[in-house]
Amino acid sequence: MDSDFLHENMMGPNAWLLAEELTLTLPLKKGMRVLDLGCGRGLTSIFLAKKFGVQVFAVDLGISATENYNRFQRMGVADLIIPMQLDATSLPFAKGFFDAVISVDSYHYFGNSDAYFSEVLMPVLKKEAIVALTFPGMKYEVKNNVPEEMLPLWDPEALEMWHSIDWWKPKFIPYLKELQVTEMDCFDEAWRDWLSCDNPYAVEDRLMMETDNGRFMNLIKLTGSVR
Repeated sequence: MDSDFLHENMMGPNAWLLAEELTLTLPLKKGMRVLDLGCGRGLTSIFLAKKFGVQVFAVDLGISATENYNRFQRMGVADLIIPMQLDATSLPFAKGFFDAVISVDSYHYFGNSDAYFSEVLMPVLKKEAIVALTFPGMKYEVKNNVPEEMLPLWDPEALEMWHSIDWWKPKFIPYLKELQVTEMDCFDEAWRDWLSCDNPYAVEDRLMMETDNGRFMNLIKLTGSVR
């Protein structure tokens, strides 16, 4: 991946790196239909198309389909990726349509409820479909006991979405087999890549990560297959 293109299109911790670790052991095969849910500027979609040759439906609410299509053309994968500007809470796909869903650094925005996976996402997945998600989290629940030094740096809205492995895991146990929920190994590198960008949001995040210093925040990896 061209480093200039990567830095230009990152929206948080290096999504390309996260996608590499997330998919390391997944049985993705050419011809599969994969939902890239909350794809941002399409880095993960490009990764999936290039590495696995899968057909990707690149869905994001905040980034226009045309912008992403232009990026996919630039990277030579437009024939494998369908860009769509959609709300993740209302997916207009046929039941059992997708062989897999991948979501990098976005699931916590729309999926942090007891009902989202079972009522919105699972219906569009085939039985045995691959589920692979990674999103920011916490080493333990801090919402009701926020460390004083982090209070000015953590947005209250973010604290509603950042949770621990123990909080997330029960939401998937009834629906996924071979469920694994762990911390991502590439946390430090993915954040370092993001913080090195001159993106104003990256600049804002530098003090937060320096103050946290590996004590509270993590990146959670969740994988399994639909029962």
